[in-house]
This record gives sequence, structure tokens and C-alpha cells, in this order.
Amino acid sequence: MVIEVFDTNLDGVRIVIPAAYEDDRGSFMETFNARDFIEAGLPGNFVQVNHSYSIKGVLRGLHYQAPKWQEKLIRVINGEVFDVAVDIRCGSPTFGKWFGTVLSAANRKQLYVPKGFAHGFCVISETADVVYKCTELYEPSQDRGILWCDPDIGIEWPVSNPLISPKDAEAQRLSAVSLVFD
Repeated sequence: MVIEVFDTNLDGVRIVIPAAYEDDRGSFMETFNARDFIEAGLPGNFVQVNHSYSIKGVLRGLHYQAPKWQEKLIRVINGEVFDVAVDIRCGSPTFGKWFGTVLSAANRKQLYVPKGFAHGFCVISETADVVYKCTELYEPSQDRGILWCDPDIGIEWPVSNPLISPKDAEAQRLSAVSLVFD
């Protein structure tokens, strides 16, 4: 497998683009290989795979799990989303800063989100299928969220009136987060 890995403005958040092999029959892409990921400084120990299907305008996030952090590798297999990571590591020089990028089936980009970050996305195509691998199993008692529209973060979402869950509508502001991060 050949992958390209690009750093972002947030330390540890990275864009991964696997090589795709195309011919007149279609294409082939190896989206994950533990050996290659480890060699690139990424985790090779994903233990859970999630798949969400959403319609245009749905916004999911900003989610994280603590203290049993889930590192995530996110990709879109159908459609297009605006995907965001927010640094919530207290004491980090980029605390409260965000990074966003478009992930789509067409651009093959994957976003790696390490521990210490909240994650969310909004759907900008008619529908989208998002698949993401996690390094820890989901623990409902550790499920947390940050308000998607927190003005202290200032994410520039490409939707003005998103469809959100009641849980996401009631998430706390970043100023209420007090995480000890190691």
C-alpha cells in the first residue's frame, strides 16, 4: 500500500490519502494496512468500525470520549462531508482551534483524529455514508460533546441551519471542559 500523509494546523491531526489503482474496469484502493500506518506514525490498532448514513444538512458532533479516548480514522464512501477536528487538550497551544476539510468518495481523503480532539461533520451532498475506525470501543458512560456552534471555537460550517440531534443541541461549551490530558 502507498499512502500520502499530510500534517494540518493541529498537531497530530493528519490527512491520509491512500493510492488508488484505476483502469477501465474501475478502481482498487487499500484503505488501511497496519504496517504502513505504523510506519507513517499512525495507529495500527483499530478495534471498532462505525458507519453513519445521513442526509444533506445533517451535522453530527462535536463528539469525543474521555478518559478512554477513541482515536479515529474517518472516510466517506458515498457523498461528501465537511469534517472537523477541534483541539480540546487543556494547556495545548492550539486549545480551542479547529481544522476542517472536505472528505468525499471522489477525493479519497481520510482524516485521522488523535486523542485530545473533538470530532464532527456536516453533510454537504444529498446523502453521505461515513465510515470511521476507532482505537477504543465505545463506552456510553464516557461519551462527551462540545456545542457545534460554540462561538469561542468559531467553526465556519458550510450550513446555516443544520439538522442536529437533541444530544448535540444540549452539548456543553468548550469553556466548561476541564480535561486532564496526558
